[in-house]
Amino acid sequence: METYRRKTPEELLLSIYELHRGRLKIFIGPVSGAGKTYQMLREGQSLKGQGIDVVICAVSTNQSPETRDQLGDLERIPSIHWVKDGIEKKDLDVEAIVKRNPEVVLTDGLAHRNRNGAERLGRLEDINYLISAGISVITTVNVYELEGAADLARQWTGMEVEYSIPTDVLALADELVLIDVTPEKILQRVSEGHLGKRDHIPLLNKGNLSKLRELALRMVAEDVNYTLEKHREEQGLHGAAGIAEKVLVSAQYYWNGSIHIRRGQQIAKRLNGELAVVSFWKQGLAPSKDAATFKRSLWKLAEKIGASMEEIPFRSKREIPHLLVQYAMRHNITRIVMGHSKQSAWQEIRKGSIANSLLKHIRNVDVFFVADRAEQEGERVLPALKIRNKRESDAYHRLSNQEVMDKIEDFRRGTFKVYIGAAPGVGKTYKMLREGNDLLKRGIDVVIGLLETHGRKETLEQVAKLESVQRLRIDYRGTILEEMDTEAIIRRNPEVVLVDELAHTNMPGSKHKKRYMDVMELLDAGISVISTVNVQHLESLNDAVEQITGVRVRETVPDSMLQRADEVELIDVTPKALQERMKEGKIYALAKVDQALDHFFKIGNLIALRELALREIADDVDERLEAWERDGSLRGPWRRKEVIYVCITLGQGSERLIRRGFRIAYRLKANWYVTYVQEMKQHGELTDKRIAELKELTERLGGIFKTIPNVIPSRVASLLLERSQALQSTQIIIGQSQRSWLRKWFRGDVTKQILRSARHVDVLVVADFTREDQ
Repeated sequence: METYRRKTPEELLLSIYELHRGRLKIFIGPVSGAGKTYQMLREGQSLKGQGIDVVICAVSTNQSPETRDQLGDLERIPSIHWVKDGIEKKDLDVEAIVKRNPEVVLTDGLAHRNRNGAERLGRLEDINYLISAGISVITTVNVYELEGAADLARQWTGMEVEYSIPTDVLALADELVLIDVTPEKILQRVSEGHLGKRDHIPLLNKGNLSKLRELALRMVAEDVNYTLEKHREEQGLHGAAGIAEKVLVSAQYYWNGSIHIRRGQQIAKRLNGELAVVSFWKQGLAPSKDAATFKRSLWKLAEKIGASMEEIPFRSKREIPHLLVQYAMRHNITRIVMGHSKQSAWQEIRKGSIANSLLKHIRNVDVFFVADRAEQEGERVLPALKIRNKRESDAYHRLSNQEVMDKIEDFRRGTFKVYIGAAPGVGKTYKMLREGNDLLKRGIDVVIGLLETHGRKETLEQVAKLESVQRLRIDYRGTILEEMDTEAIIRRNPEVVLVDELAHTNMPGSKHKKRYMDVMELLDAGISVISTVNVQHLESLNDAVEQITGVRVRETVPDSMLQRADEVELIDVTPKALQERMKEGKIYALAKVDQALDHFFKIGNLIALRELALREIADDVDERLEAWERDGSLRGPWRRKEVIYVCITLGQGSERLIRRGFRIAYRLKANWYVTYVQEMKQHGELTDKRIAELKELTERLGGIFKTIPNVIPSRVASLLLERSQALQSTQIIIGQSQRSWLRKWFRGDVTKQILRSARHVDVLVVADFTREDQ
C-alpha cells in the first residue's frame, strides 16, 4: 500500500475528472424478460423519493403490467423513433438529455445500435458521452449481448445476436447487479404474454434458458472475483481468497504427463476454475530425444486446452517442493494436481520425497494425487465412452407397485422455491412477499407461515393483503417464545405458504428441531412453500464461509434442501449498496451497525460472499441442467463411475473433510463413505459424543458412516485401505497428518502410508487452513 506517496499530475487530473464524471450502473440478466427494466425503474423511483433528479428515455416495458406500474410519475424525455425491417427502434435523444441535465437517466438496451447517420454508433457511446457530461446512467443488458458470451450463446443455444458490446464494459461499471431468474419463471411469463413479441421464443426452452442463466451467473462471478482480488491487493493481502478455483498441474516430460494435464483439465472444468501447468527441468541438462518429444507434446496440449504452461529450472531435486510451493502462493493456486510417487519407503528416506516435502510445507492448498491405473485399466486418460441414457434404457420398464406409489407421492408433494442471497439484507424476504402478493392477485390461496421483517419498513409494507397464520406460543423456562405453527398451517391447508429463514433452529419443545424439517412436512402435506436462506447457511459451505469471514455459522441447512427445491433464485446486491442499507438502519438496529460493518459486513467479506453465492447457484443450475439433458452440462459430463472414500479422525478438521467429501460426491454423482478408525485407548463419553456428531453430519449430507473400533495405532492405515478396497473407492479424501513427529515415529504417518499403498486410487489431501485477516 502506498498511503504516503505523492500523486503524480496525471493522477491528480484523473481524480478531478472522477469528481465530475457520472456513475454507471448496469443490471444484467440471462434473457429479455428477466426483470431488469422492472428493477431499473424501481431504483429510479427510490432515487426520486430521495430527492434525486431522475428522467427516463428509450425504456421498453414489453407489455409487462408490473413494469408499466413502475413508470409511475417518472419524467420521460422522448426518444428518437425509427424503423428497421419493420421493427420500431428507439435512440436516445442525447442532446435533449444534456440540455435537461438531470442527475440520473434510466435507459434500456446497453447493446443497442443507433440509426444510420447518428452522431454516435450506439447506446454504449451515448452513455459514455452522458457520463463524461456528469450525468449518471442506469441501464440494462442481456448476457448474450456481450462479445465473449455471444459466441458461447450461439454455440450452446443457436441464438444469433445482431450486435454485441465488449465484455470489458462490465469492469467499467461502478455497479453491476445480476437479475437472476429461473427458467420456469421466464417460460411462465412467455405463456402469459408478458414478454411482448420475441423472435427467438422457439429458443426459449428450459435447457437453453438454463445455459444462459449459468453464463450470466459465472460472468458476474468473474467480475466480482476481479473486484475481490483488487480489494485484497489494496489491503496488502496475499494468497487465494478461498472462492475461485485455480488448479495447477505439475507434469513431467514423460508419458504420464499428458494424463496429469488431462485430469487437471477435467477437475478445473468441473470446478469452473483456471488451469495452469508447470514442468521442472534440471538446469544445464540437455533433454533426451524422448523428453524433447514429450515436451513438444505437453506444450501443444496445454495450448490446445487453454492452459498456461511454464518450465521451472532447478538445481537439486530437493528444491522442487519449495519451488512448487512458491509458485502456488504467487499465483493464488487452490489445488495442485500431480502423480503418485513410485519410490519405496527406503528411497524416499535416501533421496527425499517431493510429495512428502510438499505436504509438509504447503498451506491452504489441496494436493490431488492422480492414480496410476495403467496396469489395472489399460487406460491413460479417463474413458470417453458415454453412459447410456437411463431414460432411453428404462423407456419400456413396467413400474412396480411401490414405484407407482412413490410417483403418486411426488405428484401430491408441494412445489418448493427458495430465494437465496449472499448476506442478510439483500431483499430475499421482500421478494418472497412480492411473489406471494402476485400469486394472490391470480387467485391462488397464499398465507404467511413465518415472517421475520427485523423492523424493516419496506419489507413490512409488502405484506399488504397476505393472511398470516398465528404463531405457536411455547413456554420455555418461564418465557413465552413463538415459532411457526406447522400443524395450524396444515389444518388451514393453503395452496402456498411463505416461510422465512429456512435455516432457523426451533425452540426446545417444538415438534421439529429445525425449520427446514417443518418445511418438509408442509411439502409432504401437499402445500407449496416459498422460503429464504443465506448462502452462508448451506452446510457444505460452512468451512468456506469461515475462511472468508472468520465466523463459524452455527445454524445450517443440509444442501439436500436446495437440491430438493424446484426453483432456486439468487437475489444479487452489490457490497457497497448492502453497506449503505446497513448504515441507514435497514438491516440491523442502528446500535449494531458499527459492529457489523467492522466484522461480518466488512467490504472484503461481502465481496467474497457475493462471489460464493454466484458460483454456488451457477453450479446448482449446471447440476439441474445435467439432470435434464445427458450432455447439457457446460462443465462437461463426468463419465466414469466414482466412489468417494473419506478418512477422518476426531480432530477439528473432520467436519471439513466430510463436507468436502459430500461436495465432491455431489458434483460427480457418486456414492460416498466416511470411515473413522478408533484406536484402543480412544474411549469415553466425550469420544462417543464426538463420533455421534460426525456420524449425524455425514448422514445428514447423505453419506454412509462407519467406525472400526479397538485398533492398535500401527494398524490404522492398513484398515482404512482395506475398507477402501472393499468399497472399490476411486478417490480417497484425507487431511494432512496432525500427529507430532514423535507420534509419527512410533505409530507411523497415516497420510504417507495411504499415499504409498494406494497409488492405484486418486488421493486428495485436503489442506490445513490458516486464515489471513481481511
